[in-house]
Amino acid sequence: MSKFDEALDKYRGSMADIGLDAPDDALLTAVAKGLGPSIYLADASMVSCSDQAEKDRVKNNFLIGKLGCTDGSNLDAAVSAVCDKMGSSNRSKHRAIFYYLLVKELGLEGKYA
Repeated sequence: MSKFDEALDKYRGSMADIGLDAPDDALLTAVAKGLGPSIYLADASMVSCSDQAEKDRVKNNFLIGKLGCTDGSNLDAAVSAVCDKMGSSNRSKHRAIFYYLLVKELGLEGKYA
């Protein structure tokens, strides 16, 4: 099994652990591939919801920069909603899962089609 497949298995397990429905594997795979080698780096592979600068980076670099969203309160609300979904006590907020949930939250699955 490749390191990438191992990472996807880890993400699926983490999603099940926090009570999220079975993921759309094609979307999860596309999001993880889009993150490139950062999914293998301990710090870069995680998102911290307690750090406002990190949430701003997610919004600016991923939602606006990569997905082409227009800045607005809806993006901040989506980031907050995903933080809530992943749970405040969950210290393992994997970036691939976080981005996957943002795409689902904003209905942007077509960006990965």
